[in-house]
Amino acid sequence: MRNRALISVFDKSGIAEFAAALAAAGWEIVSTGGTAAYLRENGVAVIDVAEVTAFPECLDGRVKTLHPAIHAGILARRGEKPYQDALDRLNIQSISLVAVNLYPFFQKSASEPVPPLDEMIEFIDIGGPAMLRSAAKNFNDVIALCDPADYSAVIENLQSGAGVGIEMRKRLAGKVFNLTSAYDAAVSRYLLDEEFPPYYAAPLKRAAPLRYGENPCQRAALYLNADGRGATLAMKRLVGGELGYNNYRDADLAWKAVSAFGLASAGVRPLGAEDAERLLNITDYTDSAACVAVKHNTPCGAALGKTSGEAFDKAYSCDKTSIFGGIVAFNAEVGAETAKKLAGIF
Repeated sequence: MRNRALISVFDKSGIAEFAAALAAAGWEIVSTGGTAAYLRENGVAVIDVAEVTAFPECLDGRVKTLHPAIHAGILARRGEKPYQDALDRLNIQSISLVAVNLYPFFQKSASEPVPPLDEMIEFIDIGGPAMLRSAAKNFNDVIALCDPADYSAVIENLQSGAGVGIEMRKRLAGKVFNLTSAYDAAVSRYLLDEEFPPYYAAPLKRAAPLRYGENPCQRAALYLNADGRGATLAMKRLVGGELGYNNYRDADLAWKAVSAFGLASAGVRPLGAEDAERLLNITDYTDSAACVAVKHNTPCGAALGKTSGEAFDKAYSCDKTSIFGGIVAFNAEVGAETAKKLAGIF
């Protein structure tokens, strides 16, 4: 009996080539709706999922793979007689590879504006996570693929004759649960929308590796909210090298500190005005430029001035040593002369 793969993807990048390679290696391809049509358009022979389930896709595609003929074929343990006897009795063929990616709930929830509730609900994937979780649970016998970036490695291993080893299967299964947990977290946050829910779920996605952690002997990576809620990286690097872990921490603190003075160009009155007036012994700084310097998560200079350049000169004079290699934040635009001074102290 030929190996059977089940393919159902929203993101179709690389899937035609992947399915063609499986077919060339003798695999049968079972697929759903739009994916099946796309594969046929690209010359790949496909078995419709309705042919396997003997039940038509229905409810605008909400129900198509939620069927025992699919999940029993995925979850059956190979080489164990009771499982094989059950498949034979029910006339179900085993499925040895599941390639699925999910409806783009992350992207929709991060879009501006966020689509209305009835539209967002249709981007909550049910069948996809169910198939992936079944395949990942049975990773000893089933290859679970949720990321197009893994297609080529799987094909290379299959074509080598060695097959996909247990360590790769385990890693791919781990990626599935990593994805589905973040996906469910995004849906939960969208629907629940509570400040302090019973369980705290955050769909964080790795945005970039960092050069090192808090210390050179440590590793670190930057994670951002995949659903666009909460903290985002609303900044753009204009020049210079990649930032490190300490740079991001210091930038976050410096930005929060300087934001307490409001936005000078907009004439916003700062927070904590009475305290600032008392401490800084000034009476009107509504339109003043502010500058805060931070090094290793500690402010090492803070000042106000009529311009961003004047504010920087005062902040620099607070501690000319610690500011080297630190982070400097402004609440007003920075001119060329001040930018050159910043470059001079790294």
